[in-house]
Amino acid sequence: MEHSLSGKRRAELIALSRKLGVEFRDLRLLDQALTHTSFANEAKRETAHNERLEFLGDAVLELASSTYLYRHFPKLPEGELTKIRASIVRSETLAGLARGLNFGEHLLLGHGEELGGGRARQTNLEDAFEAVIGAIYEDQGWEVAQDYVLRQLAEQFAEAAQVGEIMTDYKTTFQELVHRDPDKVITYEEAGESGPPHARTFTSRVLVDGKILGEGSGRSKKAAEQQAAKMALARWGKK
Repeated sequence: MEHSLSGKRRAELIALSRKLGVEFRDLRLLDQALTHTSFANEAKRETAHNERLEFLGDAVLELASSTYLYRHFPKLPEGELTKIRASIVRSETLAGLARGLNFGEHLLLGHGEELGGGRARQTNLEDAFEAVIGAIYEDQGWEVAQDYVLRQLAEQFAEAAQVGEIMTDYKTTFQELVHRDPDKVITYEEAGESGPPHARTFTSRVLVDGKILGEGSGRSKKAAEQQAAKMALARWGKK
């Protein structure tokens, strides 16, 4: 690393590392993970930015999530595991997690990027999330990095385990069945939500030609739609 941290920046990063649940040996790695290329390009001295750590963190994230799914869903084929992983490790999810950890306020940005709303930009937040994983891996090794990933994505993994239905794509199965008659129209509609903000339960209905055939609930709208399609499949089989 090419530079030392100011007292203010060091205190800021120590507070953030405590929030992350990781005690960094070298806080400069965390600093680099939160340094955008625009800041490095405008710096008067050579400054490391987060692209290389992002590259590393992306690989760690993929391995950690793949390992979890491989071990927890031993009967699923590779194609289904890939779908689940893609549904969990999405840009929106990673940026949302970074937003929840207030990464935006800790980013070092160039002047133009700052004025352009870079602290809230989804790509910047996603990149920072992956770069922080890379920094943790570099500083602490695989086990700590894996633990961090599983903690951050705990809700998404719990949803996959709870719904197991994400693995069985009821929506696609139902669509293929109904569309044997190509004139029939399938629609999904929200039917409500409940629970505290950190643990919402969503309810959805599935309709065929305007007639309700199924209703289901889940921790996400996607999961609720799967449950609704599952019910509709059972009813359709009795038609």
